[in-house]
Amino acid sequence: MPTYSFKVNGKAVRVTAPAGMALLWVLRDKLGITGPKYGCGMNVCKACTCLVNGSAVTACSTTVSSVQGAEVTTIEGLANGDTLHPVQQAWLDLDVAQCGFCQAGQIMAAVDLLSRTRNPTDADIDAIENVCRCATYGRIRAAIRAAAAKMP
Repeated sequence: MPTYSFKVNGKAVRVTAPAGMALLWVLRDKLGITGPKYGCGMNVCKACTCLVNGSAVTACSTTVSSVQGAEVTTIEGLANGDTLHPVQQAWLDLDVAQCGFCQAGQIMAAVDLLSRTRNPTDADIDAIENVCRCATYGRIRAAIRAAAAKMP
């Protein structure tokens, strides 16, 4: 079985796994990182969203072999010590989460969006396809706008 080397939340890791194993299962089952959630397993709900080299991907549909040498960031790697990322802080300030299951993926998608545009339009925010079964989309939109205003 092949071994893959990459970084997760700034730390170098080596994982022995089948080439086609989903990154989600590598993160959760082999590395114990539980922020990315299993929702649908087929790139629809996006509860497993994380960043690979700064861009949002769904970990359920990304293979471990495709992240060889890459930088993977999960919700656990966003904060800078005790200082939350502006998106995380906005989520707390605006009380976005209801059940919370999808929120790690929502936050990671918002971080990706704000890395590409500092002043997102409603259409930009609506293009985030992460599903929230509690329908907190209004608070999600407000939090993304609040975080955008605080981004350096």
